[in-house]
Parts: sequence; C-alpha cells; structure tokens
Amino acid sequence: MVINGFGGPEVLVPAELPLPEPGADEVRIRVQAIAVARTKDVAARAGRPPFAPMITAFPHVLGTEHAGVVDAVGSAVGDLAPGTRVAVSAVLSCGKCRGCVIGHEEACETFGLIGVHRQGSYAEYVVAPAGNVHRLPDDVDAASAAAVAANGPVARAQLDAGLVGEGSTVLVIGAGGALGSMAATMAAWRGARVIGVDRLADRPDRLDGLPLAASVDGDAEQLPQLIASAAGSSGLDCVIDNLGLPAVWTAYRPAVAYLGRIVVSGAISHDALPMQLLPFYLRSQSLIGVRTGNRAQMAAVWRDVHEGFRPPRDHVRRLPFADVSIAHAQVEAGAAHGQMVLEMS
Repeated sequence: MVINGFGGPEVLVPAELPLPEPGADEVRIRVQAIAVARTKDVAARAGRPPFAPMITAFPHVLGTEHAGVVDAVGSAVGDLAPGTRVAVSAVLSCGKCRGCVIGHEEACETFGLIGVHRQGSYAEYVVAPAGNVHRLPDDVDAASAAAVAANGPVARAQLDAGLVGEGSTVLVIGAGGALGSMAATMAAWRGARVIGVDRLADRPDRLDGLPLAASVDGDAEQLPQLIASAAGSSGLDCVIDNLGLPAVWTAYRPAVAYLGRIVVSGAISHDALPMQLLPFYLRSQSLIGVRTGNRAQMAAVWRDVHEGFRPPRDHVRRLPFADVSIAHAQVEAGAAHGQMVLEMS
C-alpha cells in the first residue's frame, strides 16, 4: 500500500513495487503483521508534523514496526537465517554521533524511521538493518510481536526513567491507548500498583483486561479527588503522561509524591501546562521527556518477552491488511483502543 500524496485514509492505494534487496548488513522480511501508529503512520499520511515533512518522495510506503519471517540476508549478516521468526524496530541511527556513542540512539543527530525516511512495512516485503531485528519465542504470534515492537521499548524507557519497580504506585494517563496499555501492563509485570486513567463515559470497556489496581474516568468532574483517592496517602511515585492535557495535568499534580517522577512521551494537546515551581522543587520531583527506547532497552524488552511478558490479548486489535484505510480511520477518530495491527493473509 502506498501514498502518492498526503490526505485522508483514501490516499492509501495498492501498488506493485520492485522486490527490495537487502544490503550487506540488512535483512529482508516477509511481513506478517504491522503496527498502525497514530503519529508515525496516521498523522504522516494526513500530512501533519512531525514526520510528514520528512517524506520527500512518492510513491511512499508507510509502516514502521512489524513482525514476520526472515526471507533473505545480506553478505555481512551471519546470525540470522531465512525462516527465522522476528519482530523489527523502526528506529534508524547513525552509530557515530554523541547520542549513539553514549548508548542513547534515541537522541541520534540523524534519527530516522523505517516507513518515514525509507520505504516501510505496508508491503509484503521490507528491508531493515540486521540490528533492528529480534527473534521471537515460538508462542508469540506476529500481531502481538508487532505490538510489542511498536510500544514495548518506549514503555520500558518510560518505566526505567520513572524508576518503576516492585511496590511503586504508577498513574498511566490514556491507559487504554496503544502505548498506555503497554506501559500499564509492563508496570504491573514489574510488580507496580497501576492506576489507569482514560475517557470511559462513551467506552467503559477501554480498560478491560488491563492489570489495574484502579481505573478512573478522565472526564469525571471530581478527577483530582478520584486520583488522590486511588493514589492513597503515599501518593504517586510515577506518572506516565502521553497526552499533555492541561485539565488532567492539574488534576494529578497534587497527588505526585515526594521524589515522584512525571514521564512524557507524547502530547496530543499543544496548550501550555500550568507549572508552579515551588511545590515541584520542594518535593524533589522530576519531569522527564522520553523520545523512544534505545537499543539497550529494545534488547531488554525482548528479554522480558522471552521471560514471559505478554501484551494483553484484548488490546491487540487485528484487521486484515486490505483494511488499512479502515484502520487509519478508526485510529484517527479515536475509535480503537489498544494497538491496531494489520495482518497479512
């Protein structure tokens, strides 16, 4: 599926393109499942920043994180054989700049993405650097693997930044979304007590199936009191906030504990947030931005998977690849919870 220009979901059209050939340090994947990302796919297709301006030639193939089977390997790839089931990260880094040298590829000066800076995975075959490829346990299906590839490294980076572990109390804003549900599930897997916030009035099932100690309707009039009650007397050790909504920010700020950390990896609102510095520094709190996971965190996520971590099955939403326009429309309208995944027949 390609786009020949920016626009609505209808600009996604089928096309025949040459079979991509892997370079020396690359592998070719026969794609089985592709995660649909709100920003990297849907907003880019619509022509919106931050990624649309980086798409400079058409026809363009969208599609970032995905899973499938190794089909061919380059001459310098010695540890991946055709037939290996894998998941693929979309992050492209130079390996030479300051960020890469210190192990923070997410801060690479030439940061790029499969599906944005090069042709992506909305296709039967895609080429990716061998370092982006991770083997799968036999019992992890391709759709679940694509969901983990899309959100697992970011969620792990968020939880690492928030020092989330056994006994932590964590508030996840937008817990029914693709990244939120992954972060909530991973926090619980680490032994944290997790409180989920989402808009539940129209979709009371958005948080069903998540390992939550409490759930809160983000539209409730008494949101500050509900969050404070769920947090308890010790307060919130960590807040994962990928929405940046001023009303929600104002509601949870009083419940953040001493030494509490607020971790941000997205902002659907561009409105300024009210910040009072006095209580912030008196309580030794931190506000941390996390762009995505680096290679060490990506590798750690797949170790977690091999040790038993799994995304909630009900939060991996599956559609046939032919319905890519429908998937985009649902994600754009906010009609889907969890991670939307396209499955190849």
